[in-house]
Amino acid sequence: MYGGFLVWHNVYDTYSGLFKEVSLLMKGEMSMFHYTVEVSKSLKETVSALEASLKNEKFGVLWSLNMKETLAGKGLELNEDYIILEVCNPNEAKKVLEKSPLVSYFLPCKIVVYSDNGTTKVGLPRPTELIKMVDDEELETIAADIEKRLIGSIDSIK
Repeated sequence: MYGGFLVWHNVYDTYSGLFKEVSLLMKGEMSMFHYTVEVSKSLKETVSALEASLKNEKFGVLWSLNMKETLAGKGLELNEDYIILEVCNPNEAKKVLEKSPLVSYFLPCKIVVYSDNGTTKVGLPRPTELIKMVDDEELETIAADIEKRLIGSIDSIK
């Protein structure tokens, strides 16, 4: 008898917590792990504009991966285009790495430009969400600043 109650209670707690998280997310009180927007430019125009915008914030593109071309080279077909940019601000990278080597798992920052049913989108995993795994208030403050600047770079090209 008690075993059934405990199982039901655990199921209730699990779903209750899930509904609470969904409710907070819908109200805008809980953030998603990513920031993604739709832009009115082509994929190529978006990447070019983004690179210029990032330079204004002292971020450079270290590497650009065209996932569709890369997979095609392996004999695999991808229907949509994905350009993955790895971006870095050297001063910020030095600052966070000196604070915690664990941050290296999140570097460099990634921004993805992709096609979604004929629409171009740009997005990134939020540095503030990633850095929470390190549990350091000073790093969270730095991540918030970096995130604000990266999102500003994305928003300026809409």
